[in-house]
Amino acid sequence: MAKILVLAELKEGVVQKVALELVSKARTLGEVTAVALGTGAESQAAILGEYGAQTVLVSEDAVYATYLAEPGAETLAYLIEQIAPSLILIGGTYDGRDIAGRVNAKLGSGVITDAGEISLEGGTLKVTVPWYSATTIVDVTSPSNAPLLMVKPKTFAAEKLDGAGAPVVEKISFTPSDKSKRARIIETVVEKSEGPSLEEANVVISGGRGLKDAKNFELLHKLAEPLNAAVGATRAVVDSGWVSYSMQVGQTGKTVKPNVYIAIGISGAIQHTVGMKGSKNIIAINTDEEAPIFKVADLGIVGDSLKILPALTEELKKRKG
Repeated sequence: MAKILVLAELKEGVVQKVALELVSKARTLGEVTAVALGTGAESQAAILGEYGAQTVLVSEDAVYATYLAEPGAETLAYLIEQIAPSLILIGGTYDGRDIAGRVNAKLGSGVITDAGEISLEGGTLKVTVPWYSATTIVDVTSPSNAPLLMVKPKTFAAEKLDGAGAPVVEKISFTPSDKSKRARIIETVVEKSEGPSLEEANVVISGGRGLKDAKNFELLHKLAEPLNAAVGATRAVVDSGWVSYSMQVGQTGKTVKPNVYIAIGISGAIQHTVGMKGSKNIIAINTDEEAPIFKVADLGIVGDSLKILPALTEELKKRKG
């Protein structure tokens, strides 16, 4: 049976959802070993087991939170050489991308980014990869000799495994070298936010340049309240300084898959739609009836969002009250 190694990223001692998504997918491909590095790793092993990890390799060494990606990359490279897995799955997060690039440089294993469908057939790895802002899907094949696959969050569903037993937990004996401790994290600044996060919200409301002014984003926040929604934005809006980068949805921002996605004043450029087209229901409001966003929308409203939003918010508040 193929050996699949999954890097289970931790944040403040808690395993990230993308890791559970990767473990869920990995168990359909072979025997899953998860790697958890940093404070809280041991306490998170049971959770990884619930999603299909049979073995969890852990290290509670604070070095992984104290320094940038080098200690993690050095440790993962060591484990890959020891285990010789068929492939390695890494989340396409900021830290995941940093580690994957460094591991590739150390081992020359190759990296396939933005991996979609994954299969192992007769020792050959087959992966679908989106090109040109997902306008073209390419089939990539490779001998399963431990290539690294980077997978964006939300690509797969995180599903618990019925009847999953407790995983075997093993402590990693490897100690990162002093050479890997060159860039220390001095300070971490967490941006304050209200309401659900973009990645986890069941409803996402995003605004584009059609809102005409940064102050009009307040209309989105007011609509978000009765819907318990998260507020997002297009790259054009972020680049204009209207809102922070943490709100960006799209190819160079976050990928979201809510039950309802409401696009307000968004033209529908492929760079944006690639980050939200997986939403179950898409509603678009735009003054231009020819806007590309209507091609992916399940419901389209042609009109002035600055007039529609206050009326819609008021009606929702009445119904909720």
